Amino acid sequence: MNIDEIARDYRTVALEGCGGVGKSAIARYFMEQHGFTVVHPARTPDHLDLAGRFLEILAGPGRILFDRCFISELVYGPLDQGRSRLTWSQAIDLAESVHARSGVLAHLTAPPALICRRLLARDGVPRQLDEVSALVAQYERAFATLAQYAHVLTFDTATLEAPRCAS
Repeated sequence: MNIDEIARDYRTVALEGCGGVGKSAIARYFMEQHGFTVVHPARTPDHLDLAGRFLEILAGPGRILFDRCFISELVYGPLDQGRSRLTWSQAIDLAESVHARSGVLAHLTAPPALICRRLLARDGVPRQLDEVSALVAQYERAFATLAQYAHVLTFDTATLEAPRCAS
């Protein structure tokens, strides 16, 4: 399945993967070429209900694409803050909500060394290969679990033809 088929077949896309994998470029393509509303949530303060925030967005109208979403909290939370602010039960509920909204969880991945090069080019700051490798592995585990509750499509952005946006 390619990006245009996803846009045709789904009304909700949760686009996920570690930083530098290419989420934002693909999200922009979905917005410009297929009319999706792109949601790139800012970090929700700790005292607010994170799961409720995502459920509220999912209850909205139209075609929605998350440029990073609740899956990142499962991956980055334990690594950055020592814990996720979402339980697995909440994450499963959110995955089921994406599925119920005619949606898909789109897992973008790439070889860790390539991601490190992309992050260096984008941010000007080198990232440790072992850190990026751990992130890639955590995303793989999260998607493997959530695939029991929602449709998951995985794309290796090292081999994925970059979408062309009108600019």
